[in-house]
Amino acid sequence: MTDSQIRTRTDESEQTEDGETSAQTCPECDGLLVTDDGHAETVCADCGLVVEEEGIDRGPEWRAFDAREKDEKSRVGAPTTNTMHDKGLSTNIDWRDQDAYGNSLDSRQRQKMQRLRKWNERFRTRDAKERNLKQALGEIDRMASALGLPDNVRETASVIYRRALDENLLPGRSIEGVSTSCVYAAARQAGVPRSLDEIADVSRVEKSEVARTYRYVVRELGLEIQPADPESYVPRFASDLDLSEEAEHRARGLLQTAKEKGVHSGKSPVGLAAAAVYAASLLTNEKTTQAAVSEVADISEVTIRNRYHELLEAEDGILA
Repeated sequence: MTDSQIRTRTDESEQTEDGETSAQTCPECDGLLVTDDGHAETVCADCGLVVEEEGIDRGPEWRAFDAREKDEKSRVGAPTTNTMHDKGLSTNIDWRDQDAYGNSLDSRQRQKMQRLRKWNERFRTRDAKERNLKQALGEIDRMASALGLPDNVRETASVIYRRALDENLLPGRSIEGVSTSCVYAAARQAGVPRSLDEIADVSRVEKSEVARTYRYVVRELGLEIQPADPESYVPRFASDLDLSEEAEHRARGLLQTAKEKGVHSGKSPVGLAAAAVYAASLLTNEKTTQAAVSEVADISEVTIRNRYHELLEAEDGILA
């Protein structure tokens, strides 16, 4: 298309019935619109009408000639995340009063930075909902760190809490209780379960409130959470007790036998997993104590002894 064919429209663009300019067809001849990146214009391919000029170039200001050079020159910020109340899109001001070279700021600059931090914090939490979300997501991050949960569990827990907040499930319940139940549900969904006792140990609320809030959140949000599988606890218990892969494999076999015999029905999955690990350690001559297993699994020795005998009886029944 030559310059003589391009006519600049001086009056305002015609608008559609909704008040928006058509972005696909020419307002004069209904021809196809094309973007001329060289001149930063949008023109009609049929009549040459310039529909838009001085367009914004959203590409980078640098050129790259191979993949390595492109990776070196690309500059992007951190990805958005649900674990922050503003999804990580706001400005973060460092708490250290230093410049880019690590030099300390003078008193006037320190006062200026302190004022900027204060106003930045006020802008980040503009209403009660954002303050609520900020506090809850901070609690979720703290508990997930204490429990050693991966990032995908924290992300899932944050999404569940956002849904609970949008569904107006928080009135009458504490922020700590709902955030704890979200962590528990997210861990169950991700297949890295933690027992209710472990969750309650790092929470600021009682175990009974966590259990009650968890059932309420799961019911109201319609979360699909499968019953906890005792086998999912075995790798963590075996790792904490420094047991071999043979012992871990034997513990899984004991639990599979218990499922076939129906012994697991109505029993705590944590108790079954702890008893299976203890029994497997004895069967593989890796002698560990009930007290050590009890400490790792956070369950009483009495429960381990009871489940231990039941697992061995089920195993003997299969062998017989």
